[in-house]
Amino acid sequence: MSTDPSKKYLDFHDALRPMAAMDVNWPTGTSTGWHSHPRGQLLFAIEGMMMINVAGGAWVIPPNRALWVQAGEAHDVKMSGNVQMRTVFIDTSKVDALPAKTRVLNVSPLLRELIVAATSIPLNYAVGSRDERVMQLLIDELHGADVLPLFLPMPADPRIGEICNALINYPADTSTAAQWAGKLAVSSKTIHRVFFKQTGMSFAQWREQARLFIAIRRLAAGDKIIDVALDCGYASPSAFTAMFKRHFGVPPSEYS
Repeated sequence: MSTDPSKKYLDFHDALRPMAAMDVNWPTGTSTGWHSHPRGQLLFAIEGMMMINVAGGAWVIPPNRALWVQAGEAHDVKMSGNVQMRTVFIDTSKVDALPAKTRVLNVSPLLRELIVAATSIPLNYAVGSRDERVMQLLIDELHGADVLPLFLPMPADPRIGEICNALINYPADTSTAAQWAGKLAVSSKTIHRVFFKQTGMSFAQWREQARLFIAIRRLAAGDKIIDVALDCGYASPSAFTAMFKRHFGVPPSEYS
């Protein structure tokens, strides 16, 4: 197992086979820096949580979830907790039906074990071998993985950005779009229009997504559900749990 965060990716990018997997461990608080890969990347951690920034927003990846990063997309990965990262690089010109866009995927127990097993497979695995069949089964599981709404889009407009940053810093803020409009000396219609144009969400939808996004980070860090619920603006843990299950299909305890 690698413990060197500076491990080079070049051999994995240039592998003769369409798939190559690597393991690397990162201490908490570190960052990969902005970079991209010529192959698609399945980014998974068997321990720790990752925050992935892209040009238009951020993803939060708790345990048992993975991020599929489309080839060529610049991203920066920040570690929350000591992260044991497992990455599979896939040549999308040789493997069909992979996601066209970056997205979060649920990792089944089988997919998890396949990702871990893939890191032990040599780069030049033999055609028709068990190693190749493991890689193909990994692709089959990847095709069936559920997509999860763990993306928080960030607007380019500085006025809307001011609102978003304030809500990220204080998610319990209950100010309405009209109240924000008054603070920024614009109309509430402008707030709603620009929010939807730049994030694809209404003001209320974005605030809800931001609260859930922050909640997942705190749950994964070990904070109590009641503290997370109240700090994120929910009237009670039960109201938080109901909203969480409506978005993610599971209770917040699944992320803690």
